[in-house]
Amino acid sequence: MNLREAIKDKKRIVVKIGSSSLQHAQTGDLDYTRLERLVRELCDIRNQGKDVILVTSGAIAVGRKALHLKARRPGEETMAQKQACAAVGQARLMMTYQKLFAEYNQVAAQILMTKNTIVDNMNRYNAHNTFSQLLSMGVIPVVNENDTVATYEIVIGDNDTLSAIVAALVDADLLILLTDIDGLYTDDPRQNPDARFVEQVDELTDELFQMGKASTGSSAGTGGMNTKLVAARIATSSGVDMVIAGSRDIGVLHRILEGKREGTLFAAHRDEAFDLPAFVEHLHKNEEQGRP
Repeated sequence: MNLREAIKDKKRIVVKIGSSSLQHAQTGDLDYTRLERLVRELCDIRNQGKDVILVTSGAIAVGRKALHLKARRPGEETMAQKQACAAVGQARLMMTYQKLFAEYNQVAAQILMTKNTIVDNMNRYNAHNTFSQLLSMGVIPVVNENDTVATYEIVIGDNDTLSAIVAALVDADLLILLTDIDGLYTDDPRQNPDARFVEQVDELTDELFQMGKASTGSSAGTGGMNTKLVAARIATSSGVDMVIAGSRDIGVLHRILEGKREGTLFAAHRDEAFDLPAFVEHLHKNEEQGRP
């Protein structure tokens, strides 16, 4: 059985969606049609008897709109302003998710995490137990960085890293990153028409990280391909397969789980020496560079 076929048998799936995938590009307002499709797909995955966790961005962007603030360029908005927007936006975003999940008779739970959730042994143990209990009860956890008290995700980039950390923490089988580009390319396809699509990555190399240096073309998100490759390192080292796929059509989720050749598949290679808390600390110390 090849790796794509094996995806059909995955039992615990983490799905991450970025800010730019949740909004209308013209206005910055939430795209309720896309949100509804996302929730419907996640509920259908749950109805198949699989565990599913959603890692969502968007709180800061939603807060900006609620407060009638314009999106600013990097460096033009203070950390306190971002955290204030997150405080307003997180509540509104979760309320929207709760209503949508309820329409499909699913219960959602909010989990907000910080760096200390992972690096502190007791916090990590408690978080693992909370996830395990929620999943055993059939609940769909909705996860975000606690931006009102933490600055880690705001600097590192768009929850890519967080979703991989969650996947490792809960012993997931598969991590799917939904983004505004349909996978890994040899160069930014928006700038270079000769960029080639990479269907599968069996080994993460320095050359790949050089390919991922270009940042996202979206003003809503903060993470580029490099943060997704960092996520791939965390996931694959923790024994989790990972797929980067485009969010233009949310239906890509069920096609991935049917074993279709969608997005870029990163093959898991569990590294018994991989230390998740130490890696997170390493990222935190190098957050300005964003290096793995």
